[in-house]
This record gives sequence, structure tokens and C-alpha cells, in this order.
Amino acid sequence: MTPQRVTLITLGVADLDRSKAFYGALGWTPTNDAGEVVFYQINGMVLGLFGLGPLAKDQGRPDATLGTGAVTLAQNFTTDADVDAAYAKALAAGATPLKAPEKVFWGGYSGYYADPDGHVWEVAQNPFWQLSDDGSLTLAKP
Repeated sequence: MTPQRVTLITLGVADLDRSKAFYGALGWTPTNDAGEVVFYQINGMVLGLFGLGPLAKDQGRPDATLGTGAVTLAQNFTTDADVDAAYAKALAAGATPLKAPEKVFWGGYSGYYADPDGHVWEVAQNPFWQLSDDGSLTLAKP
């Protein structure tokens, strides 16, 4: 098994019901809802939403104050119009706009929003990357 992989990304959230509603409004469907944590199957990996208190306890540091870090989650699309539509859908679902989609210095098109807990998402179109039909990305080896 390769060490260069991620199988689960877990986001700590202040209000699990609010976060489930937000991601549901984006069209996400939970695969498993275990009460204090909910999981979404996404292209070979899983995204989890976990209440902040229960997550800190699960990490073995129940008194920790958890917040958001300097991490960006990204969704790539095949067209600028798809990026605009995803950004508009997120804002309609309650996301906070950070940067409206625009042409960017590296040759693509991207924008940023934050989910209700401040987790930052990028929506982008990269003309140098080929997406599979299911939206997954495999970078070509040099």
C-alpha cells in the first residue's frame, strides 16, 4: 500500500445538523450517519463531519479548542460555467463568499468560499488537468 494517500478527511463542525443541511443543499448525500459524526463517500475517499467537542475527545484532547486551519479543500470542474454554478450553489446554501471566481495567474479560473464553520473550499477549472467522467483527478507522471 502506498504511503502517499489520504483515505479520510474529517472537518470539525460547531453544529452537525447545520453542516449536514449545508452539504445536503450542495447535493451531498451521507453514506453513514453515526450520530456524532457523518460520512460522505467521495471518489475513493471519505469526508467526515464531526462535532467539535466529540472530535477533540476522540483525538485524546477533550479540552482542546478546535478551529479551522490553513487548509483548502478543492473541487475542480471542466468549464468556467461549472465553477460559477458550484460557487453560486454554495452561496445559496449559506456559504460565505471569500473570492468570486475569476481568471487566475496560473492560467485557470477559480474562486473560494467558506462553509458555515469557516472551512475553505476552492472551486476551479484547471486547463492543464484532465478530469475523469466521475470528476476524479489523476495527475500525469512526468
